[in-house]
Amino acid sequence: MKAWGLGVLFLLGVWQLGEGTWIYSKALLAQHLLLQAWDRTKQGESQVRPWGWADTWPLARMQVKRLGVDQIILAGANGRTLAFAPGHVSGTSSPGHAGNSVITGHRDTHFRFLQELEKGDQIELGLPDGRVARYAVLRMRVHHQSESWLMGDQPGQQLTLITCYPFDTPIPGGPLRYVVTAQAML
Repeated sequence: MKAWGLGVLFLLGVWQLGEGTWIYSKALLAQHLLLQAWDRTKQGESQVRPWGWADTWPLARMQVKRLGVDQIILAGANGRTLAFAPGHVSGTSSPGHAGNSVITGHRDTHFRFLQELEKGDQIELGLPDGRVARYAVLRMRVHHQSESWLMGDQPGQQLTLITCYPFDTPIPGGPLRYVVTAQAML
C-alpha cells in the first residue's frame, strides 16, 4: 500500500513538472514564431499569422532600450492575443501614426516593465515599412477602468500603454489600470 501511494505521488510530480515544462516550451516557441512573422511582415507580407490558427498578426516591434525590453505588438487586445504579446486596441490609431495608439498587456508578464518606466524614457516602435516611431514618456498614472476617454483620439501622435494595477496583487483583474502616456519625438 505504501509503495502504491509513493507511486501515485511520483506520477503526480512528473505530471506537474511536465505541465510546467509544456507551458514554458509553448511560450518560447510562440516568441520564436512571432519573430518569424514579424520578419515576414517587414518583407512586405500583410497580416502574417504566427501560427495557422492565430487570429492576430504583428503590427510593430516595441523597444525600451534602457530596460532591455523588446516585444512584438500584435493586432487586437483580446485574451488570446494578450497571452502571447501586448496587443494594439482596435479602433485606436495605428502605431506610428497621428492620434492615440493604445496598446495593452498583462501586468504580470509583458507589461510588468511599465512599473519601471520613468518620465522621459524613450519607447521605440519599429514599423513594418522600416520606419521607427520614437516616443518620450510624459506621465504614469493610475485610472479607473471606466475612464474610456484614455483610449480616445488625441491631437498629435500619442502612445498609451495600459495594464492592470496594482502590479503585485495575487488577485487578477480589478478596476484599476496603470496608464503610461508617451508623446511622439518629432
